[in-house]
Amino acid sequence: MPDSEEDAVRRAIGTISQSDPLIKLLEQVRLRRMTPTDAGLRAVTESWLGTYQQVLKSGSFGKAALMRLDPSPRLAVLREEGVLPTDHIGLRALNSLFDSLLASAEH
Repeated sequence: MPDSEEDAVRRAIGTISQSDPLIKLLEQVRLRRMTPTDAGLRAVTESWLGTYQQVLKSGSFGKAALMRLDPSPRLAVLREEGVLPTDHIGLRALNSLFDSLLASAEH
């Protein structure tokens, strides 16, 4: 992966992680200080989904870079914890965008 793409991936990860609900808020759900349907958690999650989509759209990432940016593991945790239902429109949109980018990415 060229340095410029590596830098782009690092910036993308930094941007995505700034609003990531898993970092602090999911722990609050696990400690039962918040519920999976808490309005604040929902707002942060919705914002994060939008940010993730914008980051993916803004870059021209190759397959290796995209694999590092794969939202699937984080989305799975949010689904398992009950924060996002499987049919959530933002979840489906992010998965669809990622799959589309991955299918059209070069090496």
